[in-house]
Amino acid sequence: MKKEYLCIDLKTFYASVECVERKLNPDDTCLVVADETRGPGAITLAISPKLKAMGIKNRCRVYEIPNEVSYIIAKPRMSVYMHYASEVYAIYLKYVAKEDIHIYSIDEAFLDVTNYVSLYHKCASEIALMIMRDIHNTLHIKSSAGIGTNLYLAKIALDIKAKHATNNIAYLDEELYKKELWHHKPITDFWQIGRGKQQRLYKYGIETMYEVAHCPPQVILKEFGVVGQYLIDHSFGKECTTILDIKQYRSKATSISNSQILFEDYTYEEAFIVLKEMIELNVLQLIKQQVVTNRISLKVGYSKEVIATSGGQRKLSQTTNSHQLLKKEFIALFEETTNPYHYIRSISITFGDVVDESKETFTLFTDFDEQKKEKDLQNTILDIKAKYGKNAILKGMNVQEKATARKRNKLIGGHNAK
Repeated sequence: MKKEYLCIDLKTFYASVECVERKLNPDDTCLVVADETRGPGAITLAISPKLKAMGIKNRCRVYEIPNEVSYIIAKPRMSVYMHYASEVYAIYLKYVAKEDIHIYSIDEAFLDVTNYVSLYHKCASEIALMIMRDIHNTLHIKSSAGIGTNLYLAKIALDIKAKHATNNIAYLDEELYKKELWHHKPITDFWQIGRGKQQRLYKYGIETMYEVAHCPPQVILKEFGVVGQYLIDHSFGKECTTILDIKQYRSKATSISNSQILFEDYTYEEAFIVLKEMIELNVLQLIKQQVVTNRISLKVGYSKEVIATSGGQRKLSQTTNSHQLLKKEFIALFEETTNPYHYIRSISITFGDVVDESKETFTLFTDFDEQKKEKDLQNTILDIKAKYGKNAILKGMNVQEKATARKRNKLIGGHNAK
């Protein structure tokens, strides 16, 4: 049976929600979603369709919007957008079982409608239109849809073709893909091909998917490794992964990460405070998930005046979730690798090789009573935070001027929650 997938995208989602909340029509309103407290360099998370029609690019910086354009600026409210996204998911469930839905992002989802064509006595395009109309009638948010015989083609139909369709719906199978998009430029319009891959392909004179498909496979595989095989498959419009495969996938390697782009340039000493906050938050995640780690990594990014990054990783002598042990190792790594004379703008930490707590290891010098006290304390902190909020318990370092935990605890995905 030929598979049929929908890839539905909520058009200019954040901006549309803000317009709807203000009882305004997104098509007639100039609105920008951005946190103006971050200055004119703040990135716009979304702009309304009217601004797009004026040639203003999404994800631009506020200062790039022409001065003569009058617009509403809305501060991001992630909890509101998540509420709307959950309402959209409830609409999907009216038509398709959850087993046939894969939420790709807050504003995009894949639906396998293969078995619903006969159920509704409608073609895939009619099913897409039925769902899109329900979303618009219920939430006043417009959407677009790509339809494909595999997940990749549905995504490409959405990204490249649907925006030019009068009904915001486009279809692709392998033959149509070759006929209509093999020579499409730029190649960065295709899913998972960014400027980095574009430049690497250009070394071989490759600028289109047709040229990828007709390049000797060994060239692509040598340049990109395992990823190269996916690139070759996609150049022919092929993709074997299904929604069921995605739902059944379990990663063999697990990790817990935390990264921050700081609000301004930080000194070495100020960044050190933030690092300690991040370590504590990550350790709480280890305790909460009842897992342990024996590998840590650190990456520090410097201000725009300095191009290089620093950091590294190290294997620990024991597998643990002890805050004291992990903090000690991270501090040593930070002191060894971080340049104390340059301003810092980003910090990223990772606990790698995470495994079940039953695999925790110890040394001859482990103080089991002290370690039990520490874990009991961490579990108590987790219980209090779960009941009263993330800022219910703060340490002295959290109230220092350059600390970030208090503010970030009120954010969702790095943006204002309400």
